[in-house]
Amino acid sequence: MDYLDQLEAEAIYILREVAGQFDRPALLFSGGKDSICLVHLALKAFRPGKFPFPLVHVDTGHNFQEVLDYRDQLASEIGEQLIVRKVEDTITIRNLQDGKGKFPSRNGLQTYTLLDVISEFEFDACIGGARRDEEKARAKERIFSVRDEFGQWDPKKQRPEIWDIYNGKVDKGENVRVFPISNWTELDVWNYIKRENIVLPSIYFTHKRDCIVTENGQLMNINEFVQLEESDTIVNRNVRYRTVGDMTCTAAVESEAYTVDDIISEIKDTKISERGATRMDDRVSEAAMEDRKKGGYF
Repeated sequence: MDYLDQLEAEAIYILREVAGQFDRPALLFSGGKDSICLVHLALKAFRPGKFPFPLVHVDTGHNFQEVLDYRDQLASEIGEQLIVRKVEDTITIRNLQDGKGKFPSRNGLQTYTLLDVISEFEFDACIGGARRDEEKARAKERIFSVRDEFGQWDPKKQRPEIWDIYNGKVDKGENVRVFPISNWTELDVWNYIKRENIVLPSIYFTHKRDCIVTENGQLMNINEFVQLEESDTIVNRNVRYRTVGDMTCTAAVESEAYTVDDIISEIKDTKISERGATRMDDRVSEAAMEDRKKGGYF
């Protein structure tokens, strides 16, 4: 077995552990490359049977259309249940304050929608595509990461995982967030995408896009949610996205990577993590991601 075979086997084993240990699991599916790989792994783990869980997407309302189109097409092609819950509905129901400012991100508000959908369907496990190399708070996670009855995460109260033994026991109201590709890197994901010939949304590959150059030099796409100002520098550049999320907090990177091989070469040369390079919400503070996770964010 090469290293991709080993990573794949571990992920499939974890997915089957979820199916065996939990009553009402779900796979959180964003339409991004990591969750697309999870769906591919689930097909290998459970076909010719049906998935033992639905796909669940928390839609901020600020998602890239290319990603939404891909999400719907994939769910239709594989014939699996797709549950979509919208942050905009949560804002109305809970009377929340929508995002403000030049880049009015709803990323922080996703937590409310996620906790609501977990409560609605009584999910006891939520599978996600987080990886330990994405951001330093991710590295504190276990494969089975326990959340209390309020959806909160305490890194000091996580269970040991010895000899690949995962403890999925939870009390009523608690749930576990499961990360089957926790031991993968961004480069591993792209090498796996190449090997398995996995189709991705076009946004991951180089295309021309009008962008605002921020004070930090990031390239933020122009869309109906961003508040343009007269002082903004607008450029038309060849860009791609290393990660996809809320349009108002996800930056593009300049790139000439038109193929998967091009992207692999590009990643080998970069020294900045994908979230560090492209997610504005992770730059709010050193502990921005950890603070959101403690409050229930995935």
